[in-house]
Order: sequence, then C-alpha cells, then structure tokens
Amino acid sequence: MRAVVAHAAKDLRIEELPDQQIGEKDVRVRIAFGGVCGSDLHYFNHGGFGQVRLREPMVLGHEVAGIVEEIGREVRRIKVGDRIAVSPSQPCNQCRYCLEGQQNQCLDMRFYGSAMRFPHIQGAFRETLVCRQEQAHVVAPGVSLGEAAMAEPLAVCLHAARRAGPLLGKRVLVTGAGPIGALCVAAARRAGAAEIVITDIADGVLDFAARVRPDRIVNTAKEPDALSAYAHDKGYFDTLFEASGAAVALRGAIDVVRPGGALVQVGLGGDMTLPINVIVAKELQLRGTFRFHEEFATAVEFIGKGLVDVKPLISATLPFVEARQAFELAGDRSRSMKVQLQF
Repeated sequence: MRAVVAHAAKDLRIEELPDQQIGEKDVRVRIAFGGVCGSDLHYFNHGGFGQVRLREPMVLGHEVAGIVEEIGREVRRIKVGDRIAVSPSQPCNQCRYCLEGQQNQCLDMRFYGSAMRFPHIQGAFRETLVCRQEQAHVVAPGVSLGEAAMAEPLAVCLHAARRAGPLLGKRVLVTGAGPIGALCVAAARRAGAAEIVITDIADGVLDFAARVRPDRIVNTAKEPDALSAYAHDKGYFDTLFEASGAAVALRGAIDVVRPGGALVQVGLGGDMTLPINVIVAKELQLRGTFRFHEEFATAVEFIGKGLVDVKPLISATLPFVEARQAFELAGDRSRSMKVQLQF
C-alpha cells in the first residue's frame, strides 16, 4: 500500500506501507479521493503549526471517501461495496466530555493526520484505510466520491453554524473566503440566513466563493473602507464567521456586528489582542468552534440530498503520486479553492 507521508517541511514522499490489520468491528476502505486541508498545508510548508511539530514521519490527510472492500465479522451497518465518506474523528466515548455529548472535546481524541500526540495519529492519504464502522457513512447514489470527501470541511462549518445559534432571517458576515469560509456561507444559507456578505484580500478565492452565492463579495485589500457603512448605528450584522484566523479581520468585524451579536471564531491564526471595552459595551458574544461530531453525518446527508452543493468548490484533482504538485497548487490562493488527490 502506498501513502503520502510528510517527513519534515517540504519533505513529502510517496512511500510503501504495510496494510493495516482489520478488527472485528472495522472496515477496510479503498480510498478514492482525499482533499488537501489547511492543516495538511501547515505540515507540508512548515513541519507543523504553533507548538505542534512533526517528530516522526506521518501520513497526511483526513478528508477522504472510498469504497468498502472488507468488513470485520461483527460489522452490520456497512457492507462490502458500499461507497462511504470516512469521518476522521475517533473519540474515546468514555471520558467525561464524550459522555456529555461533547465528543469533539474528547480527552483521548485520535484525529487522522495529527501530530498533536506522539506517536502521531497517522492520516488517511493512503490507498487503503482501516477505520471503525462508526466512522463510515454511506454516500447516496449519484454523489461522486470527490463530493463525498467534502463532508469533513462541511461538517466543520455545520458545527460552526450550530455554535452561532439561530440564523433564520439573520444578517451574516464571513471573513476569509477559503474552503471553510465558502462552506460557512453554504451552512449559514442552509440555516436560513437572509443576507450574507463574504470578504477576503484575494480575488482568486473570492471568485470561487461566488459560486456558493453570497449576497455580496468584498475584497478588503482593494476596498479597505467597504465595510465602514455597516458600522452605522453600532453595527449591522447579527453574526460573524471569522474564517481567516487574522486578527485584523476579527478586529474590523467587531465594529460592524450589532450589539448582542455573535462572533464565531472558526479560523486559527494564533493569539490576538482585542478591544475588550467594545466587546463589553456592545454585549458581543465571542464563541469558539472546534471540529465536529454528529455534524459529519448531517454533512453527508446534505450533500447526498443536494441541499448543499460542494462541486463548485473542487478546483482541481491530481493523482496522489503527484502530491507535491497538488500541495503547491492548494497553497496558491490565486488558482485554487479545494484541491483533491485521486487514489
């Protein structure tokens, strides 16, 4: 079995690995497609992010879909030949947070392609993958496996929308127009948002984001004062999804979110300095959002029923043996949105 393995920054290799052993409650999946995520790019470009560093070779990837080719003898819900999206989240289901229904906060989480633990949790960019049966979600007929591999980033955004609270009839601002920002637009619209504005500093990703049909698109590098009109009467937007991880984006949004509004921080970009006096005076609600759990099944269902169209966001698909080229392309915001590997 071949896999995409990161050894260090800019050291990405296609390597032969032994097949994984299958357990009684496991399924073996022949991977078809995998999406390159921002965290994969951090490992590729920098060898990690923040305090998280590669300390051993690690298979990358956590946005995958494929076809079941073997099942353990106790598996009942999945059968050989099923087309599935694979949730990369493996909570312990025994710690206090799992038992309280907060599996995304699991104290013993194993998440594909993560160097947060040592030994690292190996990822899913491999020709075959063994996963637990509860990670496997059957894909509807007519949905491509490339679309199915978009379930993971969509689940991130569905969880963010849940953290935002009711969105029916709300006015929403999304800052950062990468794959997560664009899917936040889709998630907010699915939840009933009446008006959505998205911003970024790059025309390339804004052109792709236009395909999910926000009401207005703003390049804040070209139009630095474009949002100023929304600051009238203490603000206009009910909800912010901050998907860029940039402090300047969150700081600017504070001025245009109305009193009592929700600031949902989706993007990770390091520590920030915020105007606490303004947050207090406007009674703003600053909310974090981290990964997902049950939203993965919802994402697969939404894609399967055509309730969210992810196809326009898949900008390129390359053979997995060309992973280096795919990663370079994925890091070029002028030319790509979501780049996928085909196995």
